[in-house]
Amino acid sequence: MPADPSKSDAPIVLRGSLLIADPSLRDDTFNRSVILLTAHGPDEGAAGLILNQPTGRVVGDFLKGSEFTTLRHLAVHSGGPVMREQMTFSSFWWSKKLGLRWATRISADQAAQQARKPGRIVRAFIGYSGWSPGQLENELQRQSWFPVDPRPDILGHEHDRGLWSALLRGMSPFHRIIADAPEDPFLN
Repeated sequence: MPADPSKSDAPIVLRGSLLIADPSLRDDTFNRSVILLTAHGPDEGAAGLILNQPTGRVVGDFLKGSEFTTLRHLAVHSGGPVMREQMTFSSFWWSKKLGLRWATRISADQAAQQARKPGRIVRAFIGYSGWSPGQLENELQRQSWFPVDPRPDILGHEHDRGLWSALLRGMSPFHRIIADAPEDPFLN
């Protein structure tokens, strides 16, 4: 697990980490979300993709050109609130040496090639998640996110709303209670 960013003055770099939304983060976009941080640094801010928000639509619903024929049945996910007018393709795989790896903003041709490789998962995303310099660090200090290192089984999980609970359950007994609590405990 990454060092607790709220306990240190040293700059943290969380590129490659997963951000698991705290249940108190209840806005429509990030409620129970799991984000892969694809970029993060003290001077550049942060960017990532929400992994567990499928839209229920496929690439063929949006893109009709012949270059998208092999990807027409690929599920489209909401990557975040930034640039929601753009669809991008990304590929994910696990490296025994380096952990979770990814290629983002790849072309349709590259996505089709990646999809044919064993152990690769290809996703289409509408938008992405982004933070200006210092913004994510402030959210981490307010404990809006649980930063965790991805485990090898991340690619074996369904990347739907259940991913949030599954990852929390594996963190600790306390997090298991959070994962199993109703979304709105006042309706219980």
